[in-house]
Amino acid sequence: MAKNLVIVESPAKAKTIEKFLGKDFKVESSFGHIADLPSKELGVDVANDFEPKYIVDKEKKALVKKLKDLAKKAETIWLASDEDREGEAISWHLAEALGLDKEKTKRIVFNSVTKSAIQKAIANPREINYNLVNAQQARRVLDRLVGYQLSPVLWKKIKPGLSAGRVQSVAVRLIVERERDIEAFTPVASFRIAAEFKTAQGNVFSAKLGKTFAARKEAEAFLEKNIGAEFSVSKLTKKPAKKSPSAPFTTSTLQQEASRKLYFSVGRTMQVAQRLYEAGLITYMRTDSVNLSNEALNSAKEAIVKNYGENYSKVRNFTGKTKGAQEAHEAVRPTDMGNQSPSLERDQSKLYDLIWKRTVASQMSDAELERTNVRIKTNTHTEEFTANGEVIKFDGFLKVYMEGMDDEDITEEQEGMLPAMKQGEELTNNYMTGTERFTRPPYRFTEASLVKKLEELGIGRPSTYAPTISTILNRGYVEKGTVEGTERKYSQLLLESGQIKEKSLTEHVGSDKGKMVPTDIGMIVTDFLVSNFTNILDYNFTAQVEEDFDEIATGEEDWKKMMKNFYKDFEPNVKDVEENADRASGERVLGKDPKSGRQISVRLGRFGPMAQIGTADEEEKPLFASLMPDQSLTTITYEEAVDLFKLPRKLGSYKGEEIMANVGRFGPYVRFGKKFVSLPKDESAMEVQLDRAIELIQEKEKADAPIASYENKDVTKGKGRFGPFIKWDGMFINITTNYDFDNLSQSDIEELIEAKKQKEIEKLVQDWPEEGIRIEKARWGRHNVIKGKIKVELAKTVDVVTMSLEEAKKLIEQKTPKKKTRAKAKPKAKK
Repeated sequence: MAKNLVIVESPAKAKTIEKFLGKDFKVESSFGHIADLPSKELGVDVANDFEPKYIVDKEKKALVKKLKDLAKKAETIWLASDEDREGEAISWHLAEALGLDKEKTKRIVFNSVTKSAIQKAIANPREINYNLVNAQQARRVLDRLVGYQLSPVLWKKIKPGLSAGRVQSVAVRLIVERERDIEAFTPVASFRIAAEFKTAQGNVFSAKLGKTFAARKEAEAFLEKNIGAEFSVSKLTKKPAKKSPSAPFTTSTLQQEASRKLYFSVGRTMQVAQRLYEAGLITYMRTDSVNLSNEALNSAKEAIVKNYGENYSKVRNFTGKTKGAQEAHEAVRPTDMGNQSPSLERDQSKLYDLIWKRTVASQMSDAELERTNVRIKTNTHTEEFTANGEVIKFDGFLKVYMEGMDDEDITEEQEGMLPAMKQGEELTNNYMTGTERFTRPPYRFTEASLVKKLEELGIGRPSTYAPTISTILNRGYVEKGTVEGTERKYSQLLLESGQIKEKSLTEHVGSDKGKMVPTDIGMIVTDFLVSNFTNILDYNFTAQVEEDFDEIATGEEDWKKMMKNFYKDFEPNVKDVEENADRASGERVLGKDPKSGRQISVRLGRFGPMAQIGTADEEEKPLFASLMPDQSLTTITYEEAVDLFKLPRKLGSYKGEEIMANVGRFGPYVRFGKKFVSLPKDESAMEVQLDRAIELIQEKEKADAPIASYENKDVTKGKGRFGPFIKWDGMFINITTNYDFDNLSQSDIEELIEAKKQKEIEKLVQDWPEEGIRIEKARWGRHNVIKGKIKVELAKTVDVVTMSLEEAKKLIEQKTPKKKTRAKAKPKAKK
């Protein structure tokens, strides 16, 4: 038996660490927290100094018993969970739940899963840091109090099933307020003047006028002043400039840059980074710090000198902006700077490359530039044109990396290169334009820009950003925008060859695909919370709470005292709102129904946003109609609400079956018998006609018809969310670009089916057909025990090859839902 037991939270990390330690060490995983607050009750004894009630989950009890047994046999137990507050709490829970002897228990931390880091940690153990534990407890308890006491108020005052949270509700508020700013925005048009000039050497460049004109007539009058004008360089200045690299990645900057450059969601970035960390390729990825260790600085310098030369190297030490950065003490960086391109799966390779380049660039020389400003005058008026240019004299860090930008950071005045000129030189004007331009509304948040805003306001910490965004999306308070945008006309005046002409042009505006858009329920909940719980939804309060957590982590504040100060105002506020606040539905009265004269309104109903004719206090029952997926309570018009009551529309019949047009949860459709056919995005259930509906039905019938037969079973084809596929014997087979999907031959179909069958065989680890039970390989190196629709995911530590049928059966039985039986009534006792 091994003398040393090392406990980490992740099985992947356990596997990596085991390679670095000798036979005297056994490494086991706790699979995250082994204890937490109960899920179906508050779990906090408010009257007893906010004492948390931690329980071990049923699914973890077998694991706890196993770890207890191993701990009893070991001479030393090493608690090696992550070095942040969450990791400290995991070590504390392990010590408590396993009843570990303090004398034989040691706490170790490391910010990278490498041999040197592990050995250094073993050589420098410490005790559990209870200040960090208390900071984690404070966050957990405060968030539980807010969530569990505000949510029932929302159920009572708005709709059952809603939730509130200290950070999530503030994040939704940011998105809602941005949406209101967009709705209130009125674009203002103005005319911008630009010109193309040619030098004596025949080189062309563009310049702009420093002012705009509010009206077309003003712009035209200015262009007229330039007919026949002579132009020359009035002033030419050249200044040296420098660009410095950005700091290495923190959690939030990694999330932002991966979103801009790799189009990763925040959650996806953290999942991929976690795998890179567990594989020992990067340092800990939850950090506020931009610091690099001396080892990393030397390693980066070595890589830069080797790849680019001595003049590209410049050792830099960065200082973070976050007060009391409390997570890991180093930026996110590769553990080995010399390892530029390890063999990895696609997502991991992309993220690793981004981290490597950012880290290396941070230790490289400034880019040296020459900025040129040219001013151009004319003999017919006093206004001057300006042109700006930028020449890179030495690329420095730009050889490796350039930071991405958010929408709001991008301007139209991008600097380019300018041709050689001298002061007083005469220029030829090729043409001049006066283009109508509109002011832009505020940009909707992307995941990256939301993280940036939360960090700027001091709301949340690195570990909270990804779960916060996942929560507000999953709860339906926010959704990813699907707005295609619209075409907008604008005019352009062109002065060329002494004549002014006007052109009508179009531009695409309002496209917000993938942006964060609040839903109706998100707006209603936010308005209710802001109105009734001002303190909780206040940005400054939320940021102050994070500072309080930081002070608890350094031992400067008592966490239970903080709880008391918060709760003394919070509890009476909750009771007052529960008893006295009005219900909220987001109701808007739009007008009168043209047929009945009854009131038409829109509001949030039990099944979502809806329009209503009539009121509850009238003798005649109200009529209801659901809003379409692209409609909102705040923006729907009276005419659109009236139209909703025209659905479903009877279009006629086809093959003896009635055809109806309607709108469902997935958008507009036509129904033919029991078949539902979705309408294309640009078609409406209000406008579709019978002939078009029949055309769509016939296309659907054709698409659903078998295209071939194999082993006496039909083969059909279609297109799904993962692309084109064929279906055979209940199997879906994706069609790669190697095949012509529109012209699949019988041999193609047979080849695809056989390849899929072979994959299914390879996936199979064990099979007991007489029992209908099998073990299959799943994703991420896991395995599943399967019987019918019941699937049990196995831990990576389970040996699936030697698992017996009895063990498999037992797992299936534990997962099988038990049938509810009515208890027999007890016979009444005779008097």
